[in-house]
Amino acid sequence: MVATGPSQVPAATRALRVLRYLASQTDPVPLDRIAQACELPRSTAYHLVNTMIDEGFVTHLADDHRYGLGIAAFEVGSGYARQEPLQRVARRPLAALVDRTGQSAHLAVLHGRDVLYVLEERAPGRPPLVTGVGVRLPAQLTASGRAILAALPAAQVRALFPDRNAFVERHGRGPTTLSALRVLLTETRQRGHAVEEGDVTPGFASVAAPVLDHNGHPVAGVACTFSSGEADAGLASRAVRETATGLSRRIGGRAGRR
Repeated sequence: MVATGPSQVPAATRALRVLRYLASQTDPVPLDRIAQACELPRSTAYHLVNTMIDEGFVTHLADDHRYGLGIAAFEVGSGYARQEPLQRVARRPLAALVDRTGQSAHLAVLHGRDVLYVLEERAPGRPPLVTGVGVRLPAQLTASGRAILAALPAAQVRALFPDRNAFVERHGRGPTTLSALRVLLTETRQRGHAVEEGDVTPGFASVAAPVLDHNGHPVAGVACTFSSGEADAGLASRAVRETATGLSRRIGGRAGRR
């Protein structure tokens, strides 16, 4: 059998090894660790990660001299959650959530710095919402997005929101800095579910919880939306958490918050 050295390994294979390695780390890592873990010469690893930075799959935290997953990697990762299997699994639990709360419910996945709504169950007699299927909204403003972001490692949140330019405002509400977002996400984790009131649509509030895969990674957010002050927020938050927990179990994930 002929030995295959690093120079003979296809570039695509090397890039996938780097992506798989970065995805397995809880924090961004230095170049030397990437080269060692992926069995690459340091110069090869350097050129490879810089190409991946240009394509958005890797981000460079210059101050720390470390590398982590980029936005394009998050988009690819959330692509599985946007496929029909997750929607099929979630349709009945979402309908049950609507029956239990009497309020509209939806399922969203992370798409870069946005959330993409992939499933909606509207409660009878309730007004239409902006969270229709196919709509994208800034993740930091929505309950679904906050639930997902709160379940991500801090370094990944930092990679998604590196500076003020990453924050999009709507109605002049919501966090506009990384420090403000971190405070909000800490409160979300302590509470056990995410909330937003008037940040997306004035007069409406939402509660949400993350759906976690077998690694404890959030693949989606389940949310319930209602008119501010009209619904039983306690009932809605409990129902949303239980629905998210049930969905996590159905996809072989870890139930409960990260």
